Amino acid sequence: MTDQEQQELGKTLWNIANTLRGAMNADDFRDYMLSFLFLRYLSDNYEAAAERELGRDYPELEKDDRRTPLAVWYEKNADDVDALEALMRRKTHYVIKPEHLWASIAEMARLGHNDLLSTLKAGFKFIENESFSSTFDGLFSEINLDSEKLGKGYTERNTKLCSIIKEIAKGLVGFSTDNDTLGDAYEYLIGEFAAGSGKKAGEFYTPQQVSSILSEIVALDSQDPALGKKEHIDSVFDFACGSGSLLLNVRNQLGPRGIGKIYGQERNITTYNLARMNMLLHGVKDTEFEIFHGDTLTNDWDMLREPNPAKMPRFDAVVANPPFSYRWDPSEALGEDARFKNYGLAPKSAADFAFLLHGFHYLKDEGTMAIILPHGVLFRGGAEERIRTKLLKDGHIDTVIGLPANLFFSTGIPVCILVLKKCKKFDDVLFINATGAGRFKKGKRQNQLTTDNIRDVVETYQFRKEEDRYSRRVEMGEIEEKGFNLNIARYVSIADAEKEIDLEETNAKLVKIEERISKAKQDHNAYLSELGLPLLP
Repeated sequence: MTDQEQQELGKTLWNIANTLRGAMNADDFRDYMLSFLFLRYLSDNYEAAAERELGRDYPELEKDDRRTPLAVWYEKNADDVDALEALMRRKTHYVIKPEHLWASIAEMARLGHNDLLSTLKAGFKFIENESFSSTFDGLFSEINLDSEKLGKGYTERNTKLCSIIKEIAKGLVGFSTDNDTLGDAYEYLIGEFAAGSGKKAGEFYTPQQVSSILSEIVALDSQDPALGKKEHIDSVFDFACGSGSLLLNVRNQLGPRGIGKIYGQERNITTYNLARMNMLLHGVKDTEFEIFHGDTLTNDWDMLREPNPAKMPRFDAVVANPPFSYRWDPSEALGEDARFKNYGLAPKSAADFAFLLHGFHYLKDEGTMAIILPHGVLFRGGAEERIRTKLLKDGHIDTVIGLPANLFFSTGIPVCILVLKKCKKFDDVLFINATGAGRFKKGKRQNQLTTDNIRDVVETYQFRKEEDRYSRRVEMGEIEEKGFNLNIARYVSIADAEKEIDLEETNAKLVKIEERISKAKQDHNAYLSELGLPLLP
């Protein structure tokens, strides 16, 4: 499928969502829409796998037969169902009953069947509790099919679901539904719903243009980015992964076999489920990723709490877009936490450096970390200044990238990207100021980074290029002179320089003006004298 067709599919599904959600908030309707799209993917994938396993025994139906081939097979081979399902659990890692397949649900919706709601609930429950391994428990837990937002009673809700599913099924007709296509459509819808949800979207969505910068940076060789992309990394970690788009962007950079395993953590249960669905929709197998539901700052993921440093997990790449200036309540015990002990605790008013230190703690010595943060981390004083100073003195801050305002749905403030390394080749810090004219595309509601803008940032980082009013390599001595303040404008100013004034030329002009004034005054007084009027002084 071409990029244009993928875009068309995304737009088609978004138009359906916009039409059908009515008075429902975009972020509420999102959960239903994306879950149905996910069920479509699971069903297609499962049916294709079953056809491969059954071979000639897979039923061929007449054109006007609206049953699913698996439903027919189940009817004719009741004694072999358990064996088939056991085989499918080994091969595809999940099972979907014929009555719960998307094609069956869509047919019920087309007919306006009264049992669609109850069948859908049973299907989601089966997938959660019996179909998958424990990794996928609660996958649809946030999809409330009994919600009054769908209707006041069973009949009204059933009717609403029939209309939604029927339109989605119609919208998908004529489009290829391979995992890349549905995955891209899913990603498109997440972006559109994020735009419709305003500030709430900042909790789970990083705009693709910004995500591309981070993912391209961590995909490059960490010691010498000029060598190009790494061929393979063992692991990538996003400790505030939202819908998982940033992790998937890294995977896109390195290819399906370029990453050993993907790790993510997300506190919001709804977004956590979105991330897991997003992984599967993009063809990431359940053995190739691990998303944990829990709080990053309190570090309640047992895997990360390994006390033995030799066994503690570390990652080749760390990427993150954590909540900006998040208020937290650090306890005294956290002050002794290995993540913060050498640097100190971030202030209660802003956990930005707490997030940064968490990710940095789990970065491999030869790895690269790229994190999006508000500009305040570059210059705020107090505890943040102490943390920033130590990171700089220890040689861990590699690059500071300033981005323009209004790139995010969640905030209009300009943000920065910090690139950190535990062992870096260069002693200086590279500053990139991408906020000037021509470095981004202005929009009515949101600004955008074009493909060229993104390429400029990445190539400047990769080859450590210097360009007037855009990028500069700054020695640590100068940074120390400025009190370890990383305010980008102090090092790369985009302000128009004042025009130099030639004093001799200006003086000559003033003399000539004075001469003209004197001559004009003489001429005027001559006229006044002829008229017998008082002269000008």
